[in-house]
Order: sequence, then C-alpha cells, then structure tokens
Amino acid sequence: MTSVRRNVEIAILVCPGYMPVDIIGFHTAFGLLSGVNVHLVWKDRDEVVGMPNFPTRATTTFAECPADLDVLYAGAVPAEVFEDAEVLEFLADRGSRATWVAGVCAGALLMGAAGLLRGYRATTNFQMRDNLASYGAIPARGNVVEDRNRITSGPATGSFEIGLRLIQALFGDEAAREMELLVEYAPQPLFGVGTPELAGPELTDRVRAMAPEERTPYDEVAERAARRLGIRAESA
Repeated sequence: MTSVRRNVEIAILVCPGYMPVDIIGFHTAFGLLSGVNVHLVWKDRDEVVGMPNFPTRATTTFAECPADLDVLYAGAVPAEVFEDAEVLEFLADRGSRATWVAGVCAGALLMGAAGLLRGYRATTNFQMRDNLASYGAIPARGNVVEDRNRITSGPATGSFEIGLRLIQALFGDEAAREMELLVEYAPQPLFGVGTPELAGPELTDRVRAMAPEERTPYDEVAERAARRLGIRAESA
C-alpha cells in the first residue's frame, strides 16, 4: 500500500502589536506551496492590529493548533507578551515537539522566554542580541543562525531567508530554488548598511540611540526571565 504524505503543518504567532515585516516573507514562501497548512495562531480569532497599523485575524486558536508541528515560528512582539503565561505555555508545548523552532528579530527572544533556546546558538536584531544570554541561549552573529533544529535571524530579510532554508529542509533543494526565483528574492540594498559592521560605528550609535524607551521593556523582561529560568544561578 502506498502511504499518503501528510500536509506540512506551520504555526505562525500573531498578536496585538506584532511586526508583520518579520513574518510576511516566511508566510508567503510557505503559503505558495501545495501540501502545506499555514496557521496564524493566537488565543482567539478576534482582529489584532500589527505594528505599524496592520489589521490581522488569526486563522487558528491555540486550542485548535495541531499538536505536532513541522515549524513553530514567531516574529517580534511587544515585551508584555514575553510574560503572558498562556503564550509561553503554548510555545513551550508546541516547540517541545516541533521539527523546527524559528524566531525572527525579537521573536527569537520570545522563543527563549518559552525555554526553547537554552543551550542553542541564536541571533536577533543587533540592538538586543546580548539579551539572548538571559534566556540561556548563546548569542551569535549572522543574519541567520541555525543550531540543530533551532533557526533564528534578524528582522526583515530574515523572514524570507528562514522560509527558503526550511523549504529546503522540508521539501528539498529544488523546491527552495524554485521558490527563491518565484518570489524573485535577490536583495540589493540601497546603501549596504544593514548591519553594524557595514554601517560603521557612527551610524550604528545613532540607530542605537533612537527611541531607547522602546528597548527598556525588553531589557526588563529579559532580567526577570533570567531569574525565572534560573539562568544566572546556573552561570554563577
């Protein structure tokens, strides 16, 4: 008897204040494939508004989400979500069995808050890379960092790049090559200053100084998470 291949199951977290730029490339790449169920997951199906001003509805509630996922994925979300017990419980449960756990920008930190990056190399946006250590992760440089079945990246292009890499892992090289061409993924940055190394210290310092109050809540939740996860006690 010929076995029937099940559909690939993908769960992408959405929530009030999430950053659509961190999920749209990944969602597009997998959403264009046949044999894939892409779930936008949240506590309910009420409208949520991403940042900046991007109305969205989840397609699947936490309770309805398949127990066994091929990919559990999150982009950046507000700092208060990092201490939402229902969110952390969902991520920890699905992530414990998922074939791949993926996080873009502060979504990588969120996976850490759920206990899914302890002992794994990971990255996030450059302003908050050091915070990964508070979640037991090993901060690493690189737009995309892969360690076993954990894959993380910085913002923007990381969404497409993780998508293409995981299409390769789940469907093979040729499927990923076809998707790269289909979406014409060939970045040509206008100024070529998209990393601190490329930008140099003056521009990097200016960007770090922008809206420091936006980073403060993430620093504070990282400190509390380190205590909750016992990270500092372990490293002392």
